[in-house]
Amino acid sequence: MAYQIESPAHAGFFRSLPHLPRLTSRRGAARIGANQPLGKPMPVSTQSEPLVMHVDMDAFFAAVEQRDHPELAGRAVVIGAQPGHRGVVSTCSYEARRFGVHSAMPINEAYRRCPDAVYLKPDMSRYTAESQRVMAALEALSPTVEPVSIDEAYVDIAGLERLVGPPDAIGRRAKDLIHTATGLTASVGIAPNRLVAKIASDFDKPDGLTIVPAERVLDFLAPLPVSALRGVGPKLVERLERAGIRRVEQLRRFALDDLRHRFGDTAGTLLHRQSHGIGSTRVGDSEERRSISKEYTFGHDERDPERLRAVLREQADTVARRARKHGLRGRCVQLKIRLENFETHTRRHTLATPTDLANALFHEAWRLLESSGFLGRPVRLIGLGLSEWSEDGQLDLFAPADARQRRLAAASDAIVERFGKEVLGPTRKRNKD
Repeated sequence: MAYQIESPAHAGFFRSLPHLPRLTSRRGAARIGANQPLGKPMPVSTQSEPLVMHVDMDAFFAAVEQRDHPELAGRAVVIGAQPGHRGVVSTCSYEARRFGVHSAMPINEAYRRCPDAVYLKPDMSRYTAESQRVMAALEALSPTVEPVSIDEAYVDIAGLERLVGPPDAIGRRAKDLIHTATGLTASVGIAPNRLVAKIASDFDKPDGLTIVPAERVLDFLAPLPVSALRGVGPKLVERLERAGIRRVEQLRRFALDDLRHRFGDTAGTLLHRQSHGIGSTRVGDSEERRSISKEYTFGHDERDPERLRAVLREQADTVARRARKHGLRGRCVQLKIRLENFETHTRRHTLATPTDLANALFHEAWRLLESSGFLGRPVRLIGLGLSEWSEDGQLDLFAPADARQRRLAAASDAIVERFGKEVLGPTRKRNKD
């Protein structure tokens, strides 16, 4: 389904959102350009106003399974751990969501709610191949595509109106290119910035198209629950509700200083900016990647320090390699620990010098774990993350040890790129203290 908020600048834009006047459903409207072959996109003018498209595949892993296994069509499908084991739901079909199943839910809770679902382990190689087809389809539309996960991406579409048509035509073109390439559906949001485009893509799932012109951003956000804003989790929602703030329009009535006083400088500023529809317009800039992280859920509660060290080493290796692949070096190392009762804690430290090296990440993460007081307690999940990217890409020429590690890392990256990481053996044998 596609909705458009009516705009004088775009007379055909869609007309209805809940609590907003004059909305009209456009489900079933003819698709544009579905039979045109993929190819190189035409150059995009840089003179247009910012226009960002967010593309989010619908129940991606489950949709791939239902496409490849027709007997699963219309059935509840849950991708993740197997019932009776430890782990969580990775994703699930919309049929499973009707039973309250959702991503990150403990798998045994999902089974309690929906015992008749089909439970499948993820097939990441197949999903990755489909993701590459999706991104290639989007790159045929615009030269500036920023994947942010395996199943979603931001696309800079400023200037495409002259080449493809108005935003609704661009959105339908993107959806058609993806469907032609993969047979899968995606939900699309188009808006003046990343924040609103992201919220819009989630507004009318599945197979939705939601377009929010600049002059209707505040109207679009006003009736939404504060939980729709980015970075507003359950605990912050609870604090907002205690203050009588449930919808974005109520949040917008508070001055910036008041929100900072009530919720702290960081959260207060975030809430104020988002309630007024303020967001970044940059697409394709590596600094937009907020963090790189890796998590692992143990098959049973883990107490063994050596096992925790081994997992952290493997995570440090993965995070560092991903950072180098994107040309990033970060200052903030974050450790995440989830205990047996689902109690979750994070510890972070900001380094004096940004890094993309596994040894530096591992030693800082292990130091955080040692000082956390959680060693010896049963651990369900452990994770390591890197963020706060440095704008200075120059290396420290006076650190020969780092230079040597960097040469080794470059050689390791080349081997992994060609043969896969398994050829190097266990991480703990390669990165000794």
